[in-house]
Amino acid sequence: MKKNWKVMVLSMFALVLSNSVFAQTTKYKTMIQMNAYSGKEAYVVISLINPKGQYEQTLGVLGTDNEWYNTLKEWDKFQKVKKQKLNGITGASVAGGARATRLIEFDTTKLDKGYKIRFESAVETQKYYAKDAEVALSSAVLDNKASVTGGGYIKAIRFLKVQ
Repeated sequence: MKKNWKVMVLSMFALVLSNSVFAQTTKYKTMIQMNAYSGKEAYVVISLINPKGQYEQTLGVLGTDNEWYNTLKEWDKFQKVKKQKLNGITGASVAGGARATRLIEFDTTKLDKGYKIRFESAVETQKYYAKDAEVALSSAVLDNKASVTGGGYIKAIRFLKVQ
């Protein structure tokens, strides 16, 4: 009986250790340049989208007042179901013509597997962009230091891998 208990403890320890070894993440500093527009500051959500086109995880939020999260309509539906804690991934909203940076982090195993990073944006009483910008989650795209162009409030996005 004592041997079985020891084997169970050692097995559980090995499982925890193996999960922590394999659960590696990749970090990128994301620079977002906004188009010059008039009006309130934009709220921007950075999301991980799975290969089926569904939201999987919120990577970053520019805008701290949750009263306005419902203006990011598609993400808000996901967030109401998932209820992901946003502590540590939120920051200030961003004005027209300004720049903002966010550090995003995701599971390394998702690279080059059909995932995407989506930038969703909204400005109070103005147009909402469900896919202001979207980029493949691939090392070839993220590591080439080229700009990704937005189609709404976002002018350009650049990625810099953090070592």
